[in-house]
Amino acid sequence: MSVTRGKTVPSLTQEILGNLSHANKTAAWGTLGTLRTFLSFSVDKDVQRLLRAIAGQGVDHSTIVDVLTNRSRGQRQLISRAFRERTQQDLLKSLQAALSGNLERTVVALLQPAAQFDAQELRAALKGSVSAEDVAVEILATRTPPQLQECLAVYKHDFQVEAEKNIKCETSGILQDLLLALAKGHRESYSGIIDYNLAEQDVQALQGAEEPNTEGMWVLIFTQRSPEHLIRVFDQYQRYTGQELEEAVRNRFNGEAQAALLSLASVIRNTPLYFADKLHQALQETEPSYHVLMRILVSRSETDLLSIRAEFKKKFGKSLYSSLQDAVKGDCQSALLALCRAEDI
Repeated sequence: MSVTRGKTVPSLTQEILGNLSHANKTAAWGTLGTLRTFLSFSVDKDVQRLLRAIAGQGVDHSTIVDVLTNRSRGQRQLISRAFRERTQQDLLKSLQAALSGNLERTVVALLQPAAQFDAQELRAALKGSVSAEDVAVEILATRTPPQLQECLAVYKHDFQVEAEKNIKCETSGILQDLLLALAKGHRESYSGIIDYNLAEQDVQALQGAEEPNTEGMWVLIFTQRSPEHLIRVFDQYQRYTGQELEEAVRNRFNGEAQAALLSLASVIRNTPLYFADKLHQALQETEPSYHVLMRILVSRSETDLLSIRAEFKKKFGKSLYSSLQDAVKGDCQSALLALCRAEDI
């Protein structure tokens, strides 16, 4: 057992094993997220706590963080609605007025519906200075089909334009083809039946697609096939050619197209490791990339953050929790640590 902020918390191994042994309770407990439905939830008590935290002589940051990082996103939405009903004020705007900087941005991310948060991040990636091949691939390739559909619907509603139109306007070439294909959400689901013939055909197609002007085959296979099938294709490709498929991508493509395909390959091989790598990179910068840390920790806190933590510790030899403690400064540190949840021994 490890101790965090005065509380005894289970080790990462115990947490994962506990989740696996209670797989039939996923509706109540989530999957491998660090944040789960708070069983003693009282919306009235939470509204009162947040009111006192905002209305006191000084803003009580610790109470705000404690409430918002110990409730599921659904529960946070209930708190927001109840706050408006009882006070005639918008909780998000009230907290924005009370907070600032990275803590404010983290709290906004926690209080927004997931689809709205994703839509805003996607919009910023396509229209701003952030690399589209990085954030856009992250969102379009790692959300479930229902999550992706809802994100694109909110995108159209909030920005009065289809995401696909922005992709066409803001990107080009292979990157554009990849993003448009991912946005359609037509990736095959795994049937449980291994299609050896199709795997063989895909390997041969990718080998042939190393010739000029045949990039479309890479796009089709990378965006249409199920991850289970693609892992088999990747393994067979290495056996047949003596090189990993990622090496072929580096030899065949350049720039943003190469980066996007390599990101896709990483997501397909091991999604938690993909996110662990992104978190590590964000922490290694001279000034930590708070936006990346916040986006990943918030978006994966109810999905697979335990698995991401395990991959982080395995690859980098240091826990994500300790890495955040060492690198992150300021008021948002407590919020990010609360989402990460615990030290990994």
